Amino acid sequence: MEAIENIIGTINGLVWGPPMLVLILGVGLFLSLGLKLMPILKLGAGFRQMWKGRSAADAESDGDIPPFQALMTALSATVGTGNIAGVATAVFLGGPGALFWMWLTALVGMATKYSEAVLAVRFREVDERGSYVGGPMYYIRNGLGKKWAWLGVLFAIFAAIAGFGIGNTVQANSVADVMEATFGLPHWLSGVVLMVLVGLVLIGGIRRIGQVASALVPLMALSYLLAGLVVLALNFADIPAAFELIFKHAFSPIAAEGGFAGAAVWAAIRFGVARGVFSNEAGLGSAPIAHAAAQTKNPINQGMVAMLGTFIDTIIICTITGLVIITSGVWTSGESGAALTSMAFSEALPGVGDYVVAIALAVFAFTTLLGWSFYGERSVEFLFGVKAIVPYRVAWILAIPVGATVNLGLIWLIADTLNAMMALPNLIALLLLSPVVFTLTKEHFEQKKAVGR
Repeated sequence: MEAIENIIGTINGLVWGPPMLVLILGVGLFLSLGLKLMPILKLGAGFRQMWKGRSAADAESDGDIPPFQALMTALSATVGTGNIAGVATAVFLGGPGALFWMWLTALVGMATKYSEAVLAVRFREVDERGSYVGGPMYYIRNGLGKKWAWLGVLFAIFAAIAGFGIGNTVQANSVADVMEATFGLPHWLSGVVLMVLVGLVLIGGIRRIGQVASALVPLMALSYLLAGLVVLALNFADIPAAFELIFKHAFSPIAAEGGFAGAAVWAAIRFGVARGVFSNEAGLGSAPIAHAAAQTKNPINQGMVAMLGTFIDTIIICTITGLVIITSGVWTSGESGAALTSMAFSEALPGVGDYVVAIALAVFAFTTLLGWSFYGERSVEFLFGVKAIVPYRVAWILAIPVGATVNLGLIWLIADTLNAMMALPNLIALLLLSPVVFTLTKEHFEQKKAVGR
C-alpha cells in the first residue's frame, strides 16, 4: 500500500507541478486577452443577467433549469471545503502572499469559466429522456469532431471517478471531523445523516438539485459572509496591515514566525494558484456540466452568468476567509486547514466562532455532494448511456458513510490527481475551440450595439 501511495504521490507532484499551474493560468490569460478583458469589464452586466434568469418564467425555453439555478448548482459544487480549509492551507503553506495569487487565478479564471459555459451551451445535446446534457466531453466531441472523441472519453472517466473523492468522500469526512470536534457527534452518525439527506435530494434529479441549491447556496454564502464581516469589523484596525502582508509577500519570501515555518515566493504562487483552482474549479471542466442544463438559447448570456461563480467563490468568499485568518494573527499559530479558520473566527467571536465554521463547513460540504453527484452522473451517462445513472447514484449515496468513517489519505491523493487529469483534456479543448468563443462573443456584443442595448 505504501508503494502505491508513493507512486500516486509522484504522479500527483507531476500533474499539479509548475507545468499544470502555468497551463491553467496561461489558458486563462490567453482567453482573457482574446476576450479583451470582457469578463472583468462586464461584471455588472453578468450580475444583471443572473438576476434576470432567476426563475423559469424569466428564462428562455430550451433547457432544464433557470440560468440562476444552473449557477447555484455549479456554485454548490465549488463553494465547499476549499473556501474554509483550502484558503487556510494556502496561507499556512504559502504565507499571506498566497491570497494574492488566489485573486489572480480567479481574475483570469473568470474568462476560463465564461468560455467553458459558452461552449457547454453551444455544443450541448438532448438525451433520450429529453434532458439537456453538455460539458467538456460534449464540446470536445461535437466541437472538435470524432477524431478528438477519445479526449472527451478520458475527461468523462476522470470526472466520474474523481467525483467520489473530491466531491463525495472528502466532503463527508470533513463534515464528520468538524461535527465530532464541535458537537461530539460520532463519525458514523454524521455519515448516515448526510447519506439520507443527499439521497432525498438526488431522487428528484437536476431539477431538485437546482431548487435546493438555489435556496441553500445564497443563504449559506450570505450567512458566512455576514459572520466574516462581523469579525473583520472587530479586527478593523488590522486590515491595512493584512493587505500590506498580502501584497508584500506575494513577491518576496516571508520568514518563519511562531508556528509558521516561513515560505518562499514560489510557495505563495504554488499554493495560491493550486488552492484557488481547487476552490473555484475554473479550468477543471466541472461547472459547464451544470451550465449546459440552463434554460437559455444564448450561450453568451449563460457564459456571463457562469463567470460570476469564480468571482463569488474566490474574490468574495475566499477573500473573507483569508482576511479573517490574517487579521486575527493566528496564521502564525502552526494550525492549518479548517482548524485554523475555526481558531481565527473564535479569536474574534469566543464561544460562537467554532459553531459558525462548523455549520458553514457542513452546509458547504452537503451542497458539494449534490453538485458533484450531478457531474458524475452526466459523465457516466456520456460513457454508458442513461441506464448507468441509477447505479451511479446508488453508489454515490452508499459511498458517503464510508467516506465519513475511513482514513482518506490515499483516497484524497487519488482524487486530487484525477482532478488535475480532468483539467488537461478540458484546457486543450478550450484552446482549440477558443476561436468559437471569441467569434460568438464578438457577434453577440456587435448585435447588442447595433440595436442600441
